[in-house]
Amino acid sequence: MQLIGVNRSPYTRRVAITLNAYGIAYVQRDLSGFGNRNEVRVANPLGRIPALVLDDGETVIDSVAIIDHLDERHGRDRALTPPDGADRRAVLRVAALMMGACDKGLQAAYERNHHPPEKVHLPWIDDCMAQMTAALAAVDAMVDPAQPYLMLGRLTQADITAFIAERLARGLKVDTATEMPRLHTRSRRLLTHEPFHSTEP
Repeated sequence: MQLIGVNRSPYTRRVAITLNAYGIAYVQRDLSGFGNRNEVRVANPLGRIPALVLDDGETVIDSVAIIDHLDERHGRDRALTPPDGADRRAVLRVAALMMGACDKGLQAAYERNHHPPEKVHLPWIDDCMAQMTAALAAVDAMVDPAQPYLMLGRLTQADITAFIAERLARGLKVDTATEMPRLHTRSRRLLTHEPFHSTEP
């Protein structure tokens, strides 16, 4: 199995953490959607990461589709996204908030870093960052410091997505230690676990 993408991407890192959590052997090709666009397009015509090349040669694209495949094939009774019911909806709600937070944070970064200075629209950046921090604050309020995980008493995609969103926010100069202290502390604790620290960029 081959994972295409760099772990600086929260979407790629989400897949890498999931692969490691399931104990799936894989090789990673550190290709960037910006610096290696043509190579990435061989696996994904959009030129976006991540892509996962399965052992039979099939390629799955987009982190949501990849996670769904991994849960179906390798999760079984330990799926990081529960298969149905209220537990599934609860995990998916947190994952949607946190992946949306990543989307907004990256939109702000792209606006700042990929436009000429005279064309950067600061109100758009501010709005994106406000949306990101509001989502992070909502999940921070869910953290029970006495519990090792966000919900269900075990690792789920709620924890993985909250981790990558908090890490991205820190990279974008959000003071999560002050603004989302419980989520910040939880992320630092998760970083000591193998699926998380082994994927550190």
